[in-house]
Parts: sequence; structure tokens; C-alpha cells
Amino acid sequence: MLFSKTKRVFVALFASALLSNTAMAVESKDPIILTLHDWTGQLINTELMGRILENMGYNVKYQQADYIAQFAGLESGDLHIAMEMWETTGKQAMEASLKTGGTVDLGETGMNAIEEWWYPMYMKEKCPGLPDWKALNDCAEAFSTPETAPAGRYLGGPVTWAGFDEERVEALGLDFEVVHAGTDAALWAELESAYQRKAPWIGWVYHPHWSTVKFEGEFIEFPPYSDACYEDPSVGLNPNMAYDCGKPRGWIKKVGWKGGEAKWPCAYQAVRNFEIDNPTIGQMIVEVDLEGKKIPDVVTAWLDANKSTWEPWTQCN
Repeated sequence: MLFSKTKRVFVALFASALLSNTAMAVESKDPIILTLHDWTGQLINTELMGRILENMGYNVKYQQADYIAQFAGLESGDLHIAMEMWETTGKQAMEASLKTGGTVDLGETGMNAIEEWWYPMYMKEKCPGLPDWKALNDCAEAFSTPETAPAGRYLGGPVTWAGFDEERVEALGLDFEVVHAGTDAALWAELESAYQRKAPWIGWVYHPHWSTVKFEGEFIEFPPYSDACYEDPSVGLNPNMAYDCGKPRGWIKKVGWKGGEAKWPCAYQAVRNFEIDNPTIGQMIVEVDLEGKKIPDVVTAWLDANKSTWEPWTQCN
């Protein structure tokens, strides 16, 4: 009995020492706030990072935030880390924020982004000049709906995603009306329905995502993107308007509150170390969106199966 009691005391002291060591290793127990947006891949990557930080002993909270407007919170320190800022739509907002000195670029995620106008391949039968953007006006009525006819209908993402589609339509003189999906889920539900019925459809599709695997189609080939096209109206086909080109393609980065680097240096290093590729995140998106699995379950399975990948991210200098 005495041995049992002594053993319990020893175990309690040992556990207390472990907790003490963990607390010492964590620079601050204040919560690190990660932003949540409205598309599946971002939710998965954010939970992956959050769970890894929790494993390191950090206190993590999640906050729903507007994709572009979040920068005000990141600059003030009310928000701390955003796991996905796409060059395709968020480059200008991110660069402007970095110039304030309130935020810090935490590096690329390893994913490569495409966000552009996309149509199902069956639409090419009605508009054989595609994917050249100049064919769009010749076939605008083929892409119309009763609400927009004779103009074509382009289904954009939620307005919070930016993307300058209205500006692009005006600058390039496209006979199309831009209609925004209310949510990410609504965008894909409409594409699914149109595809099954072979109904007219053109809209915002992005990659990495399951849609470009499940559905056969093509991205519109607009005039190539350049920074000048977005910033200088005199550059491009329309000498009076900017955005007369396609969207940029490229990196997906992490960005954070600048003050967090001093407050949680090891956590920020782990975020910098985070790296995942398109096929990996694409498979997880498929499991959630198409197979009906829950994000926490998909994240848990990946973390359990890939410790040799993510555990090195947690090693601090």
C-alpha cells in the first residue's frame, strides 16, 4: 500500500515536471489565432497547422475572417496567422499589408495556384473557338441564362474572394454578366448540376481542387497576366483600363502578424516550415467534399500517417 501511494506521488510529480517543461518550451500561453475562410482546402491546412501547434504545446484558437479584409486584423494583432493567401487573387492586398510593417510573409506553402474562368468541355461544341478568350463574345448567348440573355453568364466566387472579374469583363469588352456564388459550396453545387444536365456554364474554378479532376474542361486563355496590367491602365489591350488580362498564377503563401514572431518564435518557425503539395491537399479535399468525411478525421489520419513529414517542422533553432 505504501509502495502504491509512493508510486502515485512519483507519477504525479513526473507529470507535473513534464507540464512544467512544456510550459517553459512555449514562449507564451496566449492563444495563437488562425484565420478560417470559406473553402475546404484552406480549412484543412489551417486545422493541420493548428493541430501541429497544439502538439507543440501552444494554445490555438480559430477565427472566421474575410479573405481580404483579414489584413486589418493581422496588422493590428487581433488575428495572427493566415495559412493561404493566393497570388492569383490576394497578391496586391498582401503586398500592401506587408508595406505597413504590421505583417510578415511566412513563406510559400508548396502549393501552386490557378484561379481562372473555366468551362466544361461540352461547351466547346457550342463555341469551337475556345479556349481563346476572343471567342467568348461570339458565343455569349450560348453561355446565357434566362436572367442574363442575350449576355453570357459568368459565375464568380463569393465576393470576398476578389479576383476583379467585373473589371476584366469591362476592360475586355466581354458581353457577359458576372454573378457571384454565395459560398464555395454553392459554386460547386451549381457546376455539378450544370455538368450533369450539360447546361450552359462558365465560372470560377481553382486548383488545387477536385473539380479539375472530376470534370473535363478547360481554363480560358486570356491575355497573359502582368503586374503592370493590373496597375497601369495604359498597359494591355485597353489603353484606358486595367485588368485587361488573365489572373496571375503562382504561389500560395502564409502570412502573419509581425508581432507574433517575437511572441511565439518557435511557432512562427513551424508555420514557415509547413509545406504541402497539390496532390496531397487535393486528395484530402476529395475525402471531405466527395467522400463526406469530416475535416478533423481527415486531418487526424494525415497527421498519424505522416509524422516523419511534419515532426521536423516543429524543431526550433
